[in-house]
Amino acid sequence: MAKAFMGVRLQRLREERGISQVALAKSLGISPSYLNQIEHNQRPLTVPVLLRIHSQLGLDPQVFSEDDESRLIAEVREVLADAGSESISTAELRSLAANMPAVARSILELHRRARSANDRADGLLGALGDQQRLPSFSMLGQHEEVRDYLNRRHNHVEELDEAAEMIFRDAALTIGDAAPRLAQRLRDKHGVRIVTSSGSDTGADKHRYDAATRTLVLADFLRPGQQAFQMSFQLALLEAGDVLDALLRDSAFTSDESRRLARMGLANYFAGALTMPYVAFLQSAEEVAYDIERLANRFGVGFEAVCHRLSTLQRPGMPGLPFFFVRVDRAGNVSKRHSASDFHFSRVGGTCPLWIVYEAFSQPERVLTQIAGMPDGRSYFWIARQVVSGPIGYGRPQKTFAVSLGCDLRHAHRLVYSRGLDLTEPDASTRIGLGCKVCERRNCAQRAFPSLLER
Repeated sequence: MAKAFMGVRLQRLREERGISQVALAKSLGISPSYLNQIEHNQRPLTVPVLLRIHSQLGLDPQVFSEDDESRLIAEVREVLADAGSESISTAELRSLAANMPAVARSILELHRRARSANDRADGLLGALGDQQRLPSFSMLGQHEEVRDYLNRRHNHVEELDEAAEMIFRDAALTIGDAAPRLAQRLRDKHGVRIVTSSGSDTGADKHRYDAATRTLVLADFLRPGQQAFQMSFQLALLEAGDVLDALLRDSAFTSDESRRLARMGLANYFAGALTMPYVAFLQSAEEVAYDIERLANRFGVGFEAVCHRLSTLQRPGMPGLPFFFVRVDRAGNVSKRHSASDFHFSRVGGTCPLWIVYEAFSQPERVLTQIAGMPDGRSYFWIARQVVSGPIGYGRPQKTFAVSLGCDLRHAHRLVYSRGLDLTEPDASTRIGLGCKVCERRNCAQRAFPSLLER
């Protein structure tokens, strides 16, 4: 950790706990004048002092994470540009993110609400013009709120990992073949009957639960690993409800719909943690150099499920690589995006068309790689592949997406996909951006819109 000037953040945390400056200085073993200098950014917050703060106040060191600060800077810069604000220097943004992160997040929340209001107005105009029934408008903002919650946690929910590991041991589940034991646990402990359906009982969903008859209906096209995932999802709602409720109480979501979406997202997290338990999955990932297809085969799940799980491995003291995960369709719609690091997905406009994830649609079944250089000078390593899900059979429509997993270039040598590539050659990288509307590159032949940053 570099020396960090985060005095206002420390002062706010101290005042929230009702601790005087003198009392905190005494508990940390430093002089009140030294603590006063830290709080006024005249001295940096060093690692030894940070560790003492963690010990005395029980604070997660991530509270002072510089990765969080970098992401916050990028997000605030973007929303201010979208709002038409005058150019604001990086130094000013860094000062805001480091010293007043709550204010910075409030700006992001106001922007999210403004976008939701604009979407509502656009939808209302369209509905009135077409004389059609008024649609529901608020889903976009609510999805963003849930994503922001997970990203603030670096896409890692330790409480659910621990609960899943406990059930994995108690149910004597087998890695790669968990479905039979899960079905037995649902039947014996909860009286849940499992049946399969050709689709009429599940519609477009992979499963449907009838609480009145205690019947879990699974789509007939699900493979055993996918069946295990859907059973684990239902088990989360039946056995980990208290954990889910506690997480939602502490989340400060602004609406019932956001809480509903978050509950479903957290139940899906639990399902991934139960079918791919943390320690065994991380050890396997390291053993095969993060070979996604080998991991999918070993744990009996799909390519996308493995990518998603890899983006959650941030347990303190036993972290995996800090990945970012994204799923898009052919039209460029981003339906999933999660980050365990400081990488920032754009909130404004689309993504960059030069990104390897879009090339995956033209080369099905192949895992593609890309070294991508960003406008801020940082470089990342990406892999991407097309995935298909849904019913099997003639005339039964399926869903097609491209999924991509990325990490900072300094970690790329640990991935099997980097073998044979020159990771040190600057000319080997593709110059991409976060999206045309917020990209600083002036000479890009693929630019679709003027940059908001050039106003």
